[in-house]
Amino acid sequence: MKIVFMGTPDFAVPCLRTLAESGHEVAAVFTQPDKPKGRGYKMIPTPVKAAALEYGLPVYQPLSLRKGEAAEEAMRILREAAPELIVVTAYGQILPKEILELPKYGCINIHASLLPRYRGAAPINWVLLNGEKETGVTSMQMSEGLDTGDMLIKRATDIGENEICEELYARLSAMGGEVLAETVAAVEKGTLSPEKQDDSLSCYSPMIRKEMSALDFSKTAAEVHNTIRGVTGFAMLEGKRLKVFRSEIAEGTYNAENGAVVDTKRFAVKCGDGRAVIFREVQPEGKKRMNTEDFLRGKKLTEGEILA
Repeated sequence: MKIVFMGTPDFAVPCLRTLAESGHEVAAVFTQPDKPKGRGYKMIPTPVKAAALEYGLPVYQPLSLRKGEAAEEAMRILREAAPELIVVTAYGQILPKEILELPKYGCINIHASLLPRYRGAAPINWVLLNGEKETGVTSMQMSEGLDTGDMLIKRATDIGENEICEELYARLSAMGGEVLAETVAAVEKGTLSPEKQDDSLSCYSPMIRKEMSALDFSKTAAEVHNTIRGVTGFAMLEGKRLKVFRSEIAEGTYNAENGAVVDTKRFAVKCGDGRAVIFREVQPEGKKRMNTEDFLRGKKLTEGEILA
């Protein structure tokens, strides 16, 4: 089968590798334009572009698929490629109707949630922020709505109680490649059974904002813990910013002010419901990310001191 792949971040790379190593013809790879990064603002290729070049695949990076000369050129390339199927994974652009209708088998999206739950841009973050116990990957026949097309194949997985975003991201990324392989095989065999989404069961996962990482210790320990898991938390300790990458909820309750250090040996901080969150991995301002044990070797905490 002749396939065009569209994707951008690390999450999409296993899907591209699945196609490139499947025996199908990957006629073109579309990804977002390179972006400057680091102190020297060096232009860095997207992870999908880097992977595509490994396989010697032609790469295109249009600024837009919907308007202007870039969109016209992209449409010309797609018509010349004449794909039977377009696969989209975290591409970052909305496909217009004329592209959705171009391939014989339409366009298939690999989405990192159990649709219709968590449509939108940041499903992995939001399942953690909301303390969900289960998530997964869904392949979907794309339509003009945002993640509203018919569901094709779903695979579910439990979420660990202390699992953080980067860990779940990696697991679902690999699962995405597996679901895609299963979906493409079913397309070839004609054995897919599309299932319409029940909009009444849907919820949306909007883009993550930087301010969402600020830890609010008036909230419950579970809410603070889930913020750390979902978006990486931060608090102010002695006037300096402290990032928190990993945590767990302590047993028992504490009688102290919200945000107070209640256990200096474990770096436990009291929250609004009386319970405490133990910081397991942190990054002090201007320093590297480290285990809390290493942090506490160089930093003496005082019981009762307040994190803001």
